[in-house]
Amino acid sequence: MQVNVILENSNVAFGTSGARGLVEQFTDKVCAAFTVAFLTLMRAQEGASKVAIGFDHRPSSPAMAATCTAAARSMGFEVTDYGVLPTPALALQAMADGVPAIMITGSHIPFDRNGIKFYRPQGEITKQDEQAILEVTAELPELDGIIRAPESDEARTRYIARYVEWFEGKPMTGKRVGLYQHSAAGRDLNVQVLEALGADVIVLGRSEQFVPVDTEAVSEEDRIQARQWARDHNLDALLTTDGDGDRPLLADERGEWLRGDILGLLCARELQIQALVVPVSCNTAIEVCAAFDEVTRTRIGSPYVLEGMALLSDRYERVAGFEANGGFLLNTALENGHRRMAALPTRDALLPALTLMVAASHRQQPLSALVAGLPERYTASDRLKAFPVERSRSLITYWESHPQAMCHTLGLKEGISATDVTDGLRVTLENGDIIHLRPSGNAPELRCYAESGSEKKAQEQVAHVLGKLRDMPG
Repeated sequence: MQVNVILENSNVAFGTSGARGLVEQFTDKVCAAFTVAFLTLMRAQEGASKVAIGFDHRPSSPAMAATCTAAARSMGFEVTDYGVLPTPALALQAMADGVPAIMITGSHIPFDRNGIKFYRPQGEITKQDEQAILEVTAELPELDGIIRAPESDEARTRYIARYVEWFEGKPMTGKRVGLYQHSAAGRDLNVQVLEALGADVIVLGRSEQFVPVDTEAVSEEDRIQARQWARDHNLDALLTTDGDGDRPLLADERGEWLRGDILGLLCARELQIQALVVPVSCNTAIEVCAAFDEVTRTRIGSPYVLEGMALLSDRYERVAGFEANGGFLLNTALENGHRRMAALPTRDALLPALTLMVAASHRQQPLSALVAGLPERYTASDRLKAFPVERSRSLITYWESHPQAMCHTLGLKEGISATDVTDGLRVTLENGDIIHLRPSGNAPELRCYAESGSEKKAQEQVAHVLGKLRDMPG
């Protein structure tokens, strides 16, 4: 059977970051079809004959990796298996070796779902690549022996060295850092990095059951737990990531989680980034702080940020991007004296988190002091689960042309002064507050983002809007 036919009937679709679906939809046939389609393109376009494979701690991931390995070998590809590791660590190694890569991960989504991310030798695939993968007409070969290849530690070692060499001299000596490990792919690797930089690491919350940490929708339970850990262990910072280690969550000395876009903004400023690309959902403090020569806003999803960075790299030497989830993309290499850090144009959790912790340590300031100097624009976000994507799109389409109906249905006290449909529906109210509704690209969920002049008001806006949506008649 042709792989495009298998993929068309799989009910697995590309979202904002890779192909995602229910675990039962990722059958051996579907995993093999994705692998064959991707590697057919890489062989034709790049002359590839090798592929790197990694995966997260999700229960279904090792078996999916084994199937992808079998499919690659059936095509004559040499497979290097890097085992469980963060997605950016796999991407860094594959780019250094000039080979394509396949990462089995569903990132932050629940364990009953999973996904596959694809990397060219140059980095993350584009939206055009996604469409090309779905259109490959190659025949699915017979799979002989669905087993993984021998595991290599090289990618983990390279990723650790990247940050130990950039942040030289044990700059976090004397700092107490809590590491909320849960089931994150980089949970052990992160201990090694932090300790190599001099930090006293307190390991917290390790779990052998998969924990779907969403850095854009932090649970109240995780907020309370972070404050408790900060008090109990006298922490200077608390760090965690999502499941595949490309989205960070960093809390200050009080256990207050920093929003991902604020983390990204502070990191970009510390790294003296000249031009920045961010999704439309990010905090407007990015422009208000006037730290960057140019800021481009895109649709939500790393492929769109990548496209924007590619355009800016023709005109600027230091180009980066980040998303509201905190994942930081470095599009150009950085140099500081004799130190050099290679570009890594895919979401990464460690660079922004380490940059802020090291900056606070160098200045002998708490993390909260770095945030305090920013313009007072606060964002909040959450999601309404089990909300069909079709229903979300129908509402957004209607409200786009009937803004007063949106105000009435959602009980908004202020009128709408501006509308942005770059991705979903983002409205600016007459008092300057922002409400942004967008269907999730990965699951039947409706996300709500809000921005206001106070953190409490932003959180209240999100809770109010989602409450109104939840109570709407079906």
